[in-house]
Amino acid sequence: MRFRPKEPAGTLPAPKAVENKLIIISPHWEGIRQEFTRAFQRWYREQAGVEVEVEWLDQGGTSDDLRYVKSEFSRRPEGIDIDLFFGGGKDIYLELGRLGLLLAYKIPDEVLEELPATFSGITLRDPQYRWYGAALSGFGVIYNKVILQENNLPVPEDWEDLADPLYFGWVGSGDPRSSGTARMMYEIILQAYGFEKGFDIITRMSGNVRSFTRSSSDVPKDVTLGEAAVGLAIDFYAWSEIERAGEEKIGYVLPRRLTVINPDSIGILRGAPHPEVAKDFLRFVLSEEAQRLWMLRKGTPGGPQEFELLRMPVLPAMYEKYKDQSSVKLNPFQWGEAFDYDSEKGARRYGILNDFLGAMVIDTHDELKAAWKAVIEAGAPEELVKELARAPLSEAELLHLAESTWSDQRVRNETIARWVQFALDKYARVKKHAQQS
Repeated sequence: MRFRPKEPAGTLPAPKAVENKLIIISPHWEGIRQEFTRAFQRWYREQAGVEVEVEWLDQGGTSDDLRYVKSEFSRRPEGIDIDLFFGGGKDIYLELGRLGLLLAYKIPDEVLEELPATFSGITLRDPQYRWYGAALSGFGVIYNKVILQENNLPVPEDWEDLADPLYFGWVGSGDPRSSGTARMMYEIILQAYGFEKGFDIITRMSGNVRSFTRSSSDVPKDVTLGEAAVGLAIDFYAWSEIERAGEEKIGYVLPRRLTVINPDSIGILRGAPHPEVAKDFLRFVLSEEAQRLWMLRKGTPGGPQEFELLRMPVLPAMYEKYKDQSSVKLNPFQWGEAFDYDSEKGARRYGILNDFLGAMVIDTHDELKAAWKAVIEAGAPEELVKELARAPLSEAELLHLAESTWSDQRVRNETIARWVQFALDKYARVKKHAQQS
């Protein structure tokens, strides 16, 4: 931290000017950006006696932000004029760390002691100090109670429920190629059920999806509006809709033993143009002053001023200390219903999984929906359902591709084209057989 030197006696202090700057790339929504900017600028002014300018960048979502950072580093390996990556989960930080794109920084011991190293088997901070969990996020299903009742649809309890033919045309989902939240939920499904069954659930669920939205934040809004009855949602977007529309209309479930509560992380990028300010911001984000912004009600002393963030802090002590002022009702450190998620596996196949899902269920979505509709109308015979969800490769083959030749653009493009054709042929064949049965 740099401090302004004292003015000589008998002189007037010069007008404060912006002496420091911070550039952050982040998929975080506007409320988080404004509240953290306001609080950090106040904190920095009190600590250093100077102003700091904060600039936020976003390419459209976590996956797009990661793609942009990797692309820029391929052109400018010494640095890309961005200080920090903030938000987007955890898996992308494992990928950035693997590529050597993060700057190690050990926060002071007194701060480190308050942040657990692990939680329910999930690492909350990098052992090499390249990234830290800044908040916690749960992944589940949001549902519109009114729409479900009007259409005699059951309340979903887990991911597999969303693959039920009853929900045809009623499911909302973000596009995992642009939304890190959506990608995380598809990764969770594949790991929670195993690759083969998980892909079966994803295929049938995608057949039920009305359309894939670019942003995962659109899904809870669509559910509240009744354009979808159920949808994949991260906790704080769902809680925001419940806060706005009321518990009598909107519900949210975290599938027991089939989901995770994961850190939403932060890390300093290699070649950061303002490394000292970046370190200050990282320390601030993990301080009690910043952590209470996540959970306190808007207008509460020490809380957010304009936006209620409805996020779970990463510091365990916050939940008991602020329980009476908190807008967050779940204490994740007492929940204990997660499964053992493999972050390393998720990071290793981050990019290829996006491409795989894009080819199999998104770019071929119209054909998938038509085939699934025909299968449903034929009574959903087991052999046709099995063929509908057949994958062109195994999990081991997907991981091998990810770690061997996927960085070769020619191999990637040719493989995606083969997957698309595989999906189109499969859906046409299934639809034809279903209509003939």
